[in-house]
Amino acid sequence: MSTIEKSSNIVWHQCSVGKVDRQQLLNQKGCVIWITGLSASGKTTVVCALSHSLHSRRKLTYVLDGDNIRHGLNKNLSFGREDLAENIRRVVDALPSEVTKLFADAGLICIASLISPYMRDRNACRALLPEGDFIEVFMDVPLQLCEARDPKGLYKLVRAGKIKDDPYEQPQNCEIVLQQQADSEISPYEMAETVVSYLEDHGYLQGE
Repeated sequence: MSTIEKSSNIVWHQCSVGKVDRQQLLNQKGCVIWITGLSASGKTTVVCALSHSLHSRRKLTYVLDGDNIRHGLNKNLSFGREDLAENIRRVVDALPSEVTKLFADAGLICIASLISPYMRDRNACRALLPEGDFIEVFMDVPLQLCEARDPKGLYKLVRAGKIKDDPYEQPQNCEIVLQQQADSEISPYEMAETVVSYLEDHGYLQGE
């Protein structure tokens, strides 16, 4: 089977309506909020609270949830190292292309909820966006608490040796850290408001 060569005569067509115009229309600034953390760390719950909070402020968001994506585009992928990397690659490159960047360019606040355990994948997403428009949020929740929750039974599968236990690489320079301990009572809405406060302080909830 022959290899199809990439076209070399592709030109980017710039329209008169640009990102700034769309942001003014929406009265917000487009960005990507990338929420990462261990399985069962509470990512989806916080994302739902964040989406609701921003919607109540009349801000347009779109959520890319790892579990939801696995129902369609990524339904053939496992939770092994290679498939986790492929899951991230498809989210970034194949919905259809650089999807989070396109959402942000449209002026939306794109909220991505993914385990995304490897720093290289998260850094690759950051590199696609203008400086400041990638907001990494780390769900800093102890492994013991995540394992106690274990709604998908993934930790039980790891303990049984049925799936490989690959390491999670914690963010080193993320914008926001949301901590949860077994004896704390921080609600998802309180965590969401921490993210909202960051967006307000950095001007993302008003158009240019």
